[in-house]
Amino acid sequence: MPPIYNHKEIEAKWRKRWQEEKIYRPDLDQPGRKFYNLMMFPYPSAEGLHVGNMYAFAHADAYGRFQRLRGYNVFEPIGLDGFGIHSENYAIKIKEHIKDVSVRTEKHFYEQLRTIGNGYDWSRTVETYKPAYYRWTQWLFLKMHERGLAYRKAASVNWCPSCKTVLSDEQVISGACERCGALTDKRQMEQWFWRITAYADRLLKNLDALDWTEEVKTIQRNWIGRSEGTLVKFSIFNPSSSLGTSFQFSNNNKFSLSNAQKLDELEVFTTRPDTLFGCTYLVVSPEHPLLKAGAAAIENLSAVEEYVAVSKRKTEAERTDASKKKTGVRLAGLAAVNPVNGEPLPIFAADYVLAGYGTGAIMAVPAHDERDYAFARQYDLPMRLVVKSASQAAGQADCFTGEGVNIDSGFLDGLNTRAAIKKMNSWLAEKGLGKVEVNYKLRDWCVSRQRYWGPPIPMVNCGQCGWVPVPESQLPILLPAMDDFLPDGSGKGPLNKIAKFVNTVCPVCGGPAARETDVSDPFVDSSWYFLRYLCTDYTDRALDKERLKKWMPVDMYIGGKEHSVLHLLYSRFVTMVMHELGYAPEPEPYRRFRAHGLLIKDGAKISKSKGNIVNPDEYIAEYGADAVRLYLLFLGEMRLGGDWRDDGMNGMHRFVKRVYRLLDQADPSASDRAANDRILSRTIKGVADDLESLKFNTAIAKLMILVNHFEKNGLAVDQLRIFSLLLSPFAPFLAEEIWSQTGTTSSIFQARWPEYDPALIKDDIINLVVQINGKLRATLAVSAEIGETEAKEAALQSERVKKWLADREIVKTIFVPGKLLNIVVK
Repeated sequence: MPPIYNHKEIEAKWRKRWQEEKIYRPDLDQPGRKFYNLMMFPYPSAEGLHVGNMYAFAHADAYGRFQRLRGYNVFEPIGLDGFGIHSENYAIKIKEHIKDVSVRTEKHFYEQLRTIGNGYDWSRTVETYKPAYYRWTQWLFLKMHERGLAYRKAASVNWCPSCKTVLSDEQVISGACERCGALTDKRQMEQWFWRITAYADRLLKNLDALDWTEEVKTIQRNWIGRSEGTLVKFSIFNPSSSLGTSFQFSNNNKFSLSNAQKLDELEVFTTRPDTLFGCTYLVVSPEHPLLKAGAAAIENLSAVEEYVAVSKRKTEAERTDASKKKTGVRLAGLAAVNPVNGEPLPIFAADYVLAGYGTGAIMAVPAHDERDYAFARQYDLPMRLVVKSASQAAGQADCFTGEGVNIDSGFLDGLNTRAAIKKMNSWLAEKGLGKVEVNYKLRDWCVSRQRYWGPPIPMVNCGQCGWVPVPESQLPILLPAMDDFLPDGSGKGPLNKIAKFVNTVCPVCGGPAARETDVSDPFVDSSWYFLRYLCTDYTDRALDKERLKKWMPVDMYIGGKEHSVLHLLYSRFVTMVMHELGYAPEPEPYRRFRAHGLLIKDGAKISKSKGNIVNPDEYIAEYGADAVRLYLLFLGEMRLGGDWRDDGMNGMHRFVKRVYRLLDQADPSASDRAANDRILSRTIKGVADDLESLKFNTAIAKLMILVNHFEKNGLAVDQLRIFSLLLSPFAPFLAEEIWSQTGTTSSIFQARWPEYDPALIKDDIINLVVQINGKLRATLAVSAEIGETEAKEAALQSERVKKWLADREIVKTIFVPGKLLNIVVK
């Protein structure tokens, strides 16, 4: 009677044995051939993990198991990213206290992670919401402050009205909160920032050498947004008399300084200083300080203030949407002077200019910028063509954004764009009116959050000393218990309600002081967790330099590309700082990063918000963890994701049972051992190649072909043992069971990946390409061992080749063994 696969008994047995024998616990002080295999730790925003989470973990674990079999000392840790808005919002939704929810979800999440069969080192878990971890998150804040990288300032920040907290720029996607989807607005608030912009150039340049998914690198490059340009100074005046309409304004010959009062200077960043002669107006963002500084001179101040108020209600996405009509208001009573020709220029406030990019002000050249062109058309403003392509005529009123030759540009006339930029920059520098500058879209990281569930920021405010850091000896600043932890939207964190927490003593002068009541952005917690995994046994320090030197950087990191400008960017920044402090041995945290695709069901991404959650517990209970793992890995190429279908599990479950029945079919007198050895060698190589390139689906397909072969031809016990090794990265429980039943006592994961016989993977028959003067004329099926003489004879016998050789003389032949024969004729 064929053996019955009882997955519940088999999985429980091997989970227990792996734990008892510490199979997945490497000696971190004696790493040998180390391999740090990392996956993004989950955040508990529900009662448990869904199958989309398991999809990512299964791929990462399969790759780690392969490296273990190749002889590497693999460290594969896990933990929970439990602090933050995601977990807190869930607790609020189900009307329970977040601390109670965290205890329950931690237990369930870890049960699920054990059930799936991943090779985690369970002795080194981290939970970001426990004092043992966030003590060192607070230490990290102090280190940032110590180096001048953490600072507090008043700024226009993103505010989520639903989550009732500030968000960083990276947490706003298309004008909406990345967590809850609510449209964000802007508020002027004092917040703590980390100076990530000081590392912008390094963050950008290092990308070139990183072995990462190219799409993620491109996203980061675009987000950092380096641009080389020119900072140009425009003088701002208050004319003593009206200068007429914008069109009249632009056509005045010279600005008469005798009847105008100079108020200020406005700096504008431009990547096209060669078009300065074509500037016909200036635009500032509605948040620009000029609106306050020049308020007394602005004649239509009420209209300007009304426009600013309307702009504040728009999202950044709405303001920059190219399809929407441009809006703005002229600052009557203020005017600028074009530094190259002395012409007066009107100034507008318009929300298509953002305060956070460049200087928050632009020189508008509507003939050479599409946004300026649309605005000028909307308000009937003049356009002046100063750069033309070969196909354009001088004076043509159109928008040309490319490079060309300057016209109507004074001393730049006749120069190409590159030469004109260079000459203009030299002229501006000589006159003290401008300078070359590099600008970045990247902004400093706002790390303050007005929520309860997070690490308190370790700073106090003293009336005498100002903001001062809490001494390291006083860490951790414990998060106090709080019954009513709901945010109230006041701009103050819930901790502000606890006088006992707020009131403290200044560590510098001993006088009364108030604690910061904001908590850190949860992305601060995850910006360094991969470093702490290696040092959880140290209670007297956050990081051990010698330990990190042996294990960092991470060798393979698998996760979602949705974190491209969040976690993946922040963790690079923090690691650079830790490298400067002597903790991290290299400035980059991850040697390789591969992004996985999304799992979908019913045509949509599997997520709680979509209402299409697939609970893996049910499928593991019915079909077993190995069947679920195999199905997830077989759905498609990892980088593309896959489409979950319930009926697909039945087919994979049948495959698992067929594999287990091979135990009953293994026979020393297999009918064709040579044929088995040949297909085994090819499968060993093919599966290894697929695993290394993360093509798990095609690797499993090769195993299915091998099973079909064994069922038809039989197999020997040693061949079944080799097969179990090939299966083990994908189905660890089943492979371990087969391995043990074929006469071995040690774990399969203490064995080594099998070797293949190179002689057995050669094809007996190959397709030989035949070319005539380098052009393909025929393909011949020939022996893989064929030599040049035999290949030439075979080609000359082919009717397809003969017709190309008629009446022509063969000069020579070029032969590439196993690939092609090129016949050169004249």
